[in-house]
Formats: sequence, C-alpha cells, structure tokens
Amino acid sequence: MDMQLQQLRYFLAVVETRHFTQAADNLGVSQPTLSKQIHTLEQSLGAPLLERIRGAVTLTVAGETLLPMAQRMVADADAAREAVQDIVGLRRGDVRLGATPSLCSSLVPEVLRTFRAEHPDIQLYVDEGSSQDLIENLLAHTLDLALIVQPDQGVDPALASVPVLRESLVVASAFDRPPPTPSDQIALSELEHIPLVMFRAGYDIRGVTLEACRQAGFTPKFAVEGGEMDAVLAFVEAGLGAALVPSMVLANRPMLRATPLAPPGMRRTIALAHRKRSVLPHAAEALRTTLLGHVAAGDLPYGVRPL
Repeated sequence: MDMQLQQLRYFLAVVETRHFTQAADNLGVSQPTLSKQIHTLEQSLGAPLLERIRGAVTLTVAGETLLPMAQRMVADADAAREAVQDIVGLRRGDVRLGATPSLCSSLVPEVLRTFRAEHPDIQLYVDEGSSQDLIENLLAHTLDLALIVQPDQGVDPALASVPVLRESLVVASAFDRPPPTPSDQIALSELEHIPLVMFRAGYDIRGVTLEACRQAGFTPKFAVEGGEMDAVLAFVEAGLGAALVPSMVLANRPMLRATPLAPPGMRRTIALAHRKRSVLPHAAEALRTTLLGHVAAGDLPYGVRPL
C-alpha cells in the first residue's frame, strides 16, 4: 500500500470542510490537484473514501474507518517534526560534559553561565573526574564532550581531540605561612625538602608530580595524601604542606600563594575531546562553540593561555 502523508492531509482537509473547493483554498492548492490526490489515495486503498450527495461531501464506510487512523498518523508526524525542530533550534535537549576537577572549579562555570544565558532550555550534565575516567566515559557514550589533559601518547584512536589551553603548574602554599622559597620562583628540586599535600591515586596531577620528582632525582615527602582538589587546597590553606597544582585553581583563593616553578617550569595541555564517528547532538555542538569562543576571547584564569 503506497499511502503518502500529504494525501492524508488532503483527505482530512476535505473531511473538515465537507467541501473540495474550500479544502483546496485552505491548503493553497488547486481543486483538480486536491481531487487527484484523493483519487490516488482511494486507488491505493482499494475503496472510495468520500462521496458527494446533493452537493455535500460525506464519508463512506472506508472513509469512516480511515479517519481516526489518518488523524493519528498526521498528528504523530507533526509531533515528530516539532520535536526535531525543538532539538535543532535548541529549544530542548541535553548535553553531557566531562571535565577534570581543576577545570570544573575554574573554567567550566564561566562557560556554562554563558551557555545557559544563550540556551536556557537545554539540560546540562557535568561529570567531574580524571582524564582517563572521562575518556572511558566518552567511549561508553555516557558523555558528549570532555575537557581532558592531553596525554603525551595521544588519545584513543576512536576519539577526536583538539588542544584548547596550555596551563602552568605552580606551587601552592598557605598565604599566612612563610613562602616555600625566598625567591620569586621555586626550583623543582626544592620540593624535596617541603612536605607535600598529595592527590589521591588516579588524579592526573598526582602522576605528573611524582614523575617530575623522579626525573629530578628524589622522592617527595607527603604531609597528607588521598584528597580531591577541594580537599587538597583546604589542607594547604591549613598549613599542612604545599602542593603542585594547576594555576587556574588558585583563582578566588586569597588564602593561598602561588609560586611559579623556575624555568623550564611545568605545563600541560587541555584538549576538548569527543567520539570521532558520532555526530555531535546540536546541544553539544552549541556548547562546544561556546567553550571555544570563551577560550578565544582570552578571558582565562591566571597561568592559562589559549592554543
């Protein structure tokens, strides 16, 4: 059975007006075109649907049978079109963004504020975790986008990643305690004699710190270990030790001092990643555009520069 949605719309228009000429006017088509489409529909169904009696159009038994189904099919098609248009027009939908803890506490809130102002009807979900966890979640299709620390060996081949930021690592210490060094910069080797507050296993910055100390020829001493970002910063504020942290997390932390590392320093690249073979949902593409625009505008925390 070759039945077209347009033919059902024509059929319903005639039923509503009970008049071919008025239905054609309402649809903006000629009466011969309308009559032809109705005739073609009747042929495809194998039964007449309408009959004219003394100038009035009435439904046949077949027409009465088709009517509720035609109404439902046209209504479903209209609802589907409206739903898709809502998503394309960003009037509804959702987007799932992953980010490392340092980015969740610095860059991401500003980006989401801008996005929310532009697209108030989009539901936002944020997943905070290590880069490896975020990569796994991207591959598992539970995230649309993720801000990750770009691994030296590159990301999984199933992912596409674009470097967006380069951030410096600094030594954080309590502002009300003596600085970790009398100079404006601190050599990495000086950390050998400073108790460190260390992140829990699995944190990107933990591995970076331990490897840097190893290459400098020493094993760091831990004052406290096992915390998340907020806990580590709070422990440093309490004077328990110093910590090597991304510079951006010290924004709005007046109780903490940032001491830059002496050249060559330590930096890491932040990349925006998504699955290669998946078309980004419209909401995710809009968030990606907002994030890249925010970075390009240069309104970034201390120690961060766009790429």
